[in-house]
Amino acid sequence: MNQGPLRILLADDDDDDQLFFNDAIEEVKVNTKVAIVNNGVELMDYLNQSDVELQNLIFLDLNMPRKGGIECLKEIKSNKKFKYISIAIYSTSSSQNDI
Repeated sequence: MNQGPLRILLADDDDDDQLFFNDAIEEVKVNTKVAIVNNGVELMDYLNQSDVELQNLIFLDLNMPRKGGIECLKEIKSNKKFKYISIAIYSTSSSQNDI
């Protein structure tokens, strides 16, 4: 039974991190469809489009301009429309609060 591609959304403002992510996903050899947004505002705009097919998994950078990962996470978790989306948050921050 063909389930279709794993739909992944990467929210990260760093071009290099986006490139590394795409390279890593290609190495996994899993049928995926990756979309990328550059900040939290773009993430929420993308998810709230009426015609978008919802993602299976979001990789969410904790520290982004305009709207950060924690703020996005709160918005996503407060909307029942997104309850089946898995979210992985990551950061390069060494702040104890972030960890």
